Amino acid sequence: MNKWKIFLLRVKAIARKEFIQLRRDRRMLFIAFMAPIIQLTLFGYAATLDVKSVPVVVCDMDQSMQSRAILNDITASGYFVIQGRVPSISDVRKSLDNGNAMVGIVIPDGLERDIDGGKKGHIQTIIDGSNAIYATMVRSYLERIVTNRALELSAEQMSKNGLQPFTPLNIQPRVWYNPTLKSRDFMVPGVFALVLMIISTVLTSMAIVKEKERGTIEQLIVTPIKPIELIAGKLLPFAIISLVDITLVTMVAVFWFQIPLHGSFILLFALSALFMLTTLGLGLLISTVSKTQQQAMMISMLLIMPIILLSGVMSPIDNMPVAVQYFTLLIPLRYFIVIVRSIFMKGSGMSILWPDTLALAAFGIVLFLLSVSRFNKRIG
Repeated sequence: MNKWKIFLLRVKAIARKEFIQLRRDRRMLFIAFMAPIIQLTLFGYAATLDVKSVPVVVCDMDQSMQSRAILNDITASGYFVIQGRVPSISDVRKSLDNGNAMVGIVIPDGLERDIDGGKKGHIQTIIDGSNAIYATMVRSYLERIVTNRALELSAEQMSKNGLQPFTPLNIQPRVWYNPTLKSRDFMVPGVFALVLMIISTVLTSMAIVKEKERGTIEQLIVTPIKPIELIAGKLLPFAIISLVDITLVTMVAVFWFQIPLHGSFILLFALSALFMLTTLGLGLLISTVSKTQQQAMMISMLLIMPIILLSGVMSPIDNMPVAVQYFTLLIPLRYFIVIVRSIFMKGSGMSILWPDTLALAAFGIVLFLLSVSRFNKRIG
C-alpha cells in the first residue's frame, strides 16, 4: 500500500479517536466552542478606553453666570456627571479620597470679575490619577472643553470692543479608519487575536497531556504508528476546532459588536490559520514539559500573560523601553495583532501585510518544527 495512503489512514484513525473523546468530554467541548464566544463578549465590553459618565464634584466659590456656563459646558459634553457640590477644597479632596468622584473642579471667587475686567481667569481641576491612562484621557477632555469656552469668551470680548474676531490658525481634523474614535473598534480585533491564541494553545497542550495522565500514550507508542502520525492525528482535530472558532469569533465581532470588517474575510481566515501554526506549536511544546493537565494549564498561563503584555494589544509598543521593543520582535502575536487590526479597520491586503505575514510564517514554521522535534524525542 502507498506510504502516503497509510499515513493518511493512521492520521484519520487517531483524529477520529480524538473527536470521539472530545464529544464525550463535555467540559472540553464547552471550552472548545463556547469559551471563545464568552471570552470575546466579556472582553469586548470590558476592554474599552472610552470616557463616559465620569463622576465630578464641584466647589464653585464664584457662583456666577460664567461659572455656571463653564459647568454647563462640562456636563453637556456627555463625558462628565456632577455628583455633588461642596463648599471647600478640603471637601473636594475627601470626595476623591473615598472614591465618590474622580474629578474635582474648583472655581475661585472673582472668576467672572477677572474675565469681565479683561484678565485671565483660573480654574483648578483635580483628577484621580490612580488609573493613569483613564486620567490622561479625562484631562484631555476637560482641557478641550475649557479651551473651547475660552475661545468663545475671547470672541465675545473682541466683539464688545468693536473688533472682528480673528483666529490666526484653524485646524480641520479628519479621522480615518475609526471616524467615531470608538476604542471598542480598536480593542475588539485585538481581543479576537488573544482569544484565538489562548483557546488553541490551552486546548492543544491539555489534550496531549491527557494521554500521558491516563497512561494511554504508552499504548499508542507501542503500535506501528509513527510519532509524526501521532502528532498529526492529535493536532488535526484542534486545528479544525480553531478554524471553526475563527469563524465564530469573527461573527461575534461583526454582528454583535458591530465592528466593521473593511478587509477580506478570506484573507483574515487564511492568516488566522497561519497564526495557528504558532499556537498549536506552543501547545505541543508545553505538552512535552507537562505531566498533568494542571501543569499544562499553569505553564500556558505563565507564558501567555507576558506574550499578551508584549504584543501591543493593550499598550503601544513604541511606549515601551527600547530593549523591550526589540524583544517584542520575537513575539508572533505582535505580528498577528497588526494583521487583524489592519484587516478589520483599514481593509489592508497582502500588498501591505506581507512583511508581518512573512514574519508570522517564519515564527510559526520554526516553532512548530521545534515542538514536533522535541515531542518526537520524548515519545521516541
